Amino acid sequence: MGTAIQISSLSKAFSHCKALQEVCLDVDAGEMVALIGASGSGKSTLLRHIAGFVAADVGEITVFGQAIQQDGRMSANVRRLRAGIGFVFQQFNLVGRLSVMTNVLTGLLYRTSPWRSLLMRFSTDERQQALEALVAVGIEQSAWQRAATLSGGQQQRAALARCLVQRARVILADEPIASLDPESARNVMDLLAGMNRQRGCTVVVSLHQVEYALKYCPRTVALHRGRIVYDGPSAALTPQLLGELYGADAQQL
Repeated sequence: MGTAIQISSLSKAFSHCKALQEVCLDVDAGEMVALIGASGSGKSTLLRHIAGFVAADVGEITVFGQAIQQDGRMSANVRRLRAGIGFVFQQFNLVGRLSVMTNVLTGLLYRTSPWRSLLMRFSTDERQQALEALVAVGIEQSAWQRAATLSGGQQQRAALARCLVQRARVILADEPIASLDPESARNVMDLLAGMNRQRGCTVVVSLHQVEYALKYCPRTVALHRGRIVYDGPSAALTPQLLGELYGADAQQL
């Protein structure tokens, strides 16, 4: 199926902190990969680099063969390339005062002209796409509610609907279940897994909870202090191995 994400020798430092150190990683198209690690391990930083939100100090990232960034410089086409990358934030990143429908429609902004983006002008066909996406995640009845009135689990579903409208080929989910109750967390992970299986989306999801990686992701990449310390089958992540990789920090997982 080819390579969806390719990362070569990626490093990033903030002040005196080495957030990422010589990270090399390939993710095949159609994979669902868990990214685990204790707080401060570099998970969020890595995802934000893949999405082109942050420039690295050195290294290269390509998505489906197109360079997102190289050696501290973003691609001139990064805005266009982001159209194919959906990003799911831990805190949902919805505009609370706007309707759920409008929040979902913002997934089209990378694909629309600047003046339409500024005026938030959407066609009838685009609104139908958004409604179909809301049906797919099970919250179509909330389409015209203000996003702030939804529960945490419903807001995360709206964020996933936004990725569907965006027609993202790659979905990067940054601890999407960290602030959810167990039932909502399972629902969100089920939706991500469904998007992976049924729509062929490549999914990379960062998690604190190893049990979700074991259940939903065949492959896990473990980060520790900005370095990849494990990349292999999730089923091999025994408590003993986690203890060897993380020491006392294994308790966070």
